[in-house]
Amino acid sequence: MNLSVQVFALIAALLHVLIFCMESLWFMKPQVYKRFGSKTVEDAESKRLFAFNQGFYNLFLAIGIFIGLGLLHSDGHLQVAQTLILFCTASMFFAGIILIISGGMRMLRAGVIQLLFPSLTWVLWAWF
Repeated sequence: MNLSVQVFALIAALLHVLIFCMESLWFMKPQVYKRFGSKTVEDAESKRLFAFNQGFYNLFLAIGIFIGLGLLHSDGHLQVAQTLILFCTASMFFAGIILIISGGMRMLRAGVIQLLFPSLTWVLWAWF
């Protein structure tokens, strides 16, 4: 797996760790919950459990990429490593697509941010 593919997969994973932190650890901070469309503490509180759970989905996808990258650099695990990295980045990509479809223009920026690095991972993997 080409180094550029690995770098974009790593960036995708790190971004999803940040999203995990925002959704699961920092959600009740006004500067965070406002990014997710909540205008009041009460509104954020009603979404807190959902955001907490969703954050862990993002963390688990990131962990999958970290494990894949680790396996990539160990002997005899190339196919498992590539499969894990490509599965996790595909999940991230399609989650970004679903976010754009379900949220429309309001969620376009967030969806593009979510799918950009996973899609670059796939494009470069296919290219090289």
